Amino acid sequence: MTLAGIELVYLVKDIGEKTSGYYASNIWGINRNSLLFKLHHPTKPDIMLMVSSIGMWITDKKIETIEPNKMLRRLRSDLLRAKLTKIEQIGTERIAYFTFTNFEKEFTLIVEFFGDGNIILCNEERKILALLHSIDVRHRQLRVGLEYSPPPEDGVDVLNLTKESFRELFSTSGIGKTIGRGLGLPKKYVEEIIRLSGIDPKKPSNEVTNEEFEALYEIITSTLSKVTQGPHDPSVIIEDDVHDAYPIRFSDDNLNAKKVDSFNEGLDIVFTEEILEKGKSLFSSPADKKIESLEKTLTEQKNAINVVLEKSKTIAEVANLLFTMTSAGQHDIRNEMITNSLKEKNAEIISEKGVPYMKINESKIQIDPDSSLPTIASKLFDESKKQKGAVKSIEKLMKKTESKLEKTIEKGEIAKGAVGFKEVRKKSWFERYRWFYTSDEVLAVGGRDSSSNSAIIRKYLEKNDKVFHAEVHGSPFFLLKGEDEELLPLSLEEVAHATVCFSRAWQISAYGMSSFWVNPDQVKKGAPTGQSMAKGAFMINGTRNFIKVSSLKLAVGIFKQDEDYLLVCGPPEPIKKKCLCYAVIEPGGSTMSDVAKKIRAEFDKVNDNFKKIFLIDDYVRALPTGSSKVTETG
Repeated sequence: MTLAGIELVYLVKDIGEKTSGYYASNIWGINRNSLLFKLHHPTKPDIMLMVSSIGMWITDKKIETIEPNKMLRRLRSDLLRAKLTKIEQIGTERIAYFTFTNFEKEFTLIVEFFGDGNIILCNEERKILALLHSIDVRHRQLRVGLEYSPPPEDGVDVLNLTKESFRELFSTSGIGKTIGRGLGLPKKYVEEIIRLSGIDPKKPSNEVTNEEFEALYEIITSTLSKVTQGPHDPSVIIEDDVHDAYPIRFSDDNLNAKKVDSFNEGLDIVFTEEILEKGKSLFSSPADKKIESLEKTLTEQKNAINVVLEKSKTIAEVANLLFTMTSAGQHDIRNEMITNSLKEKNAEIISEKGVPYMKINESKIQIDPDSSLPTIASKLFDESKKQKGAVKSIEKLMKKTESKLEKTIEKGEIAKGAVGFKEVRKKSWFERYRWFYTSDEVLAVGGRDSSSNSAIIRKYLEKNDKVFHAEVHGSPFFLLKGEDEELLPLSLEEVAHATVCFSRAWQISAYGMSSFWVNPDQVKKGAPTGQSMAKGAFMINGTRNFIKVSSLKLAVGIFKQDEDYLLVCGPPEPIKKKCLCYAVIEPGGSTMSDVAKKIRAEFDKVNDNFKKIFLIDDYVRALPTGSSKVTETG
C-alpha cells in the first residue's frame, strides 16, 4: 500500500489534534525505515506513533525490533523529552513535517512517503542533521549539512480545485489518465470516480460533455472532501496480492473488505502486516537460501542413485550376455560375434596406455581379454555389485541432508516467529503517576512533577481520600484513596514514607524528615485574592497531621494484576509482600540508569519474559530522582 497525499491531509490533522501537548518520552527503531515514538502527556494516556517511510499512524502494537535503524541514536539525543508542537503538510504533497521543541531548540523531522521514502532530521534553519538516504539528482540534493529542499511541486492543488483549473487539464488523453496524472490521485480513487461517473475511462477528456464535466467535478470534490475531512466509512483488504486500507466506502462493494472503526486502525492493520512480512522475509532469508541449497543437494543425490543403479543394471546385462555366449560355445571375447553383440549393449574392448578395459557406456572395467568369458563375466558382476553398494553410501548422505533440511526449515519458521508484536496494554489511570498498594490493600497515587501534582488533586481527589505532602522542596502530593472514613495507621505511615522518599530528601540523603496528611476539604485549589501560586501548588488550611519518617528506603517490584505484570515502586514492606520479585534501594551510589540495569538483570532471572515486557526506561521511570544503591533483592 502507498499512502496518498489526500489521505495524508486527514492524518496530519487527526494525529496533530490527538498529540497536541505531548512530548517524546521514548523512541524505538523497528527497522531501517520505521521508528516508533512513545508520546507522553501529564494527564492523558500515552500515544504510540509509528513514523515510517511508508506512512504515519497511531498504533496499539509494539513491534519487536527487526533490524537496526541508523537514525535512532541521533533522534533520541535530540528529540527525547521534546514536545511535539505541530505536524504540517504542504498542499497534498506526500511529506509530513513534525516540529519538536526542546527548551530553546527546535527540530523538524521531515518524513517523505514517495519513492523509497526518507526520514530527515533538521534544525530550526532546516539544515539537515541526519537522514536515512542521501539524494543527488538534477532537481535537488539531500545530505548532512545542506538545507532541506522539497521536490518540485507538480499537478494541480486538489484542495483548492476549481472548475477552471480542472478544465485546463483536459487533452486527448483518456479521462482516467487525465484525472490520475493531473490531480495526482492514486489508481483506486481514479477508478472509483470513473465508476461513479459512468464515463468510459478511455474517452478523451476533451470530448467530455458539459453535463459529464459537471458530474465529474462534483464527484471529485465530494470524494476529496470525504477523504480529507470525513465522514469516513473505513475498511481494509488483506489478500495475497492486495494489502490496502480505505477511508471511505467504494461503490464496487468489495466483499473481501473488512470494516474497521477508523482509517487509522485500518492503516495500523495494513502497515503493521507489511512491516512484519518484510521482517519475516529478512529474518528467514539466510534459512531460505540454505533450504534451497539443501533441496538442490537432495535432488542431486536422488539423481546419483538413479545413475548408479542404471550403471549397475547395464554392467550386469553385459555379464549375462557373456554367460549366454559361453553356453552358445563361444570362448574368445575377441570373436566377431561377441564384439557385435557387445556393441548392441554399448560395450566394447578398449586399451588405454596398454591396459585393456571393458567400456560399458561411460564405465570402464579393467579386464584380461585372454581370460575365459565366465571369468570376465564374474569380474563384471563384481563391479555391478560394487556399484549397487555405492547406493547405500548415497542413501546415508541423503538421510543426513534430509535431517539438515528439516532442521533448517524449523529454524526458518522460528526466525519468522521471532518477528512479531505485542498489543500495547491499556494502562490504568494511576499508572501515569507514582503508585503502589499499601499493606492494607489501599491504592496510593502520587505526582511526578508539578503538572501531575496538579492533575491528581484536580482530577482524582475524592471526599474520602487523604492528601499527603512534605515540607521539603520537590515534594509530591500523594493521595491515599479511601472508600470510607476508617483510618488505617499502617497505610498512613507507608504513604507518608513514600511522600518523603520521592521528594528532594532522596537526592540530598536528608534523613529524619516528616510528612503530613490532611482531608480533601483542607486543600484549596485556588490562591487567595491578590495572590498567585506556582503550577502544582495548593493552599492547605487547618490542622496538619504529621508523621515522622525515620528511614529512606524504597523497593522496586513486579506486581501481577489479573493477566498483566506491572512495575511498581513504594515502601519496602508492601512491595515485598505483594510482588513476585523486588529490589530494595537506598539513596547514594549509582546513576538511575545503572541501578535500573542492575534491577532489570535481577528480575529477568525470575522470568525471562520480563525483558520483553519492561524496558530499561520503564525501570528508570519507576525510580526516585537521584542516585541509588541496591541493598537487597528477593
